[in-house]
Amino acid sequence: MNLRDESTFRQWDAETFPGHRVVLGHDKPLRLDCGVELHDFTIAYQTYGELNADKSNAIVVCHALTGDQFVADPHPVTGKPGWWEMMVGPGKPVDTNRFFVICSNILGGCMGTTGPKEINPDTGKPWGLGFPVITIADMVRAQAMLLDHLEIDELFAVVGGSLGGMQVLEWAASYPDRVFAAAPIATADHHSAQNIAFNEVGRQAIMADLDWCGGDYMSQDRWPNRGLAVARMVAHVTYLSETALQAKFGRRLQDREKITYGFDADFQVESYLRHQGSTFVERFDANSYLYITRAMDYFDLAEKHGGGSRAEVFRDTPVRFCVISFTSDWLYPTAESRRIVNALNAAAANVSFAEIEASFGHDSFLLNVPEFHRVFRGFLDGAAEHRGLPRANGGENGR
Repeated sequence: MNLRDESTFRQWDAETFPGHRVVLGHDKPLRLDCGVELHDFTIAYQTYGELNADKSNAIVVCHALTGDQFVADPHPVTGKPGWWEMMVGPGKPVDTNRFFVICSNILGGCMGTTGPKEINPDTGKPWGLGFPVITIADMVRAQAMLLDHLEIDELFAVVGGSLGGMQVLEWAASYPDRVFAAAPIATADHHSAQNIAFNEVGRQAIMADLDWCGGDYMSQDRWPNRGLAVARMVAHVTYLSETALQAKFGRRLQDREKITYGFDADFQVESYLRHQGSTFVERFDANSYLYITRAMDYFDLAEKHGGGSRAEVFRDTPVRFCVISFTSDWLYPTAESRRIVNALNAAAANVSFAEIEASFGHDSFLLNVPEFHRVFRGFLDGAAEHRGLPRANGGENGR
């Protein structure tokens, strides 16, 4: 695997990134589910579009495990387009001519928001494993504090896929009076044993790297690149589908006509995964990967909100839902979305559901799937009309 030579590896400085940063929790700390109170923590975020006069057009976009706040503009580390630039922007399904979009780096992240790579003010050293264990609910409470700072009482919508979809569900469960519409995409209301298992393989790969140093690698100027790259490779396989892998790679060889009878990357799919791993270590922190995957594993919406049935979580909810899944997603299969929909129906919630035909696997929500874009746009347009928001051209309620 062609990893960057660690002697020349330079850890990027999130403080130089574009966008907004705010320190929260000075007067009222964030109480985490683990019991720790977090004071003076930073949230890094991006905004797109303009907030209207009555602050009724705000949409929070929640990012997935390896995403960040740069949803619709070039990434400051890789230079690649924003991770959801197909969906967010002028004239796109999340139309920034019409909506004010907020996307924050989640608590525990590594792109400017307080997490294990940031400095612990009590020690003057990186948090490392001294950072408290976090949950999805902690991430959402931090986002709610950001909205309080922005003086936005109610959101028009909260949307997101995968881990982002978990945050959407938590928003709807914890703050139903602050959310008008919610779109959880390619997600689940709890992590399955299979997904916990895949996450554990990734964590063990990181912790088995000798340069992990018990989580204290930053203080020792060492980086567990090999372990983090392997974790990324394992996870990336789960984001795809067998059909997509076969169509894209099959058993084709990489830059050679014959196999080498060795352990180089003979096959294109091997080279592809190695590339995914080696580029990932340039933009992500190993300890953040541990913390965020652990938060996903702990996620259980019904258990978190009283330990009752899924339907009880959403009893009498005023939120309008659109749940979306993809036929080839085996990481969060359609059955997971149907359970959410069944619970919402049992709670007499306003819910629509769409299973989108797509061959790309879990990553379908990030790719060019026209039917998904059409359904998602239709949900937002319908909710906006019901809410009384003007169309992008300025016509009230579509007239």
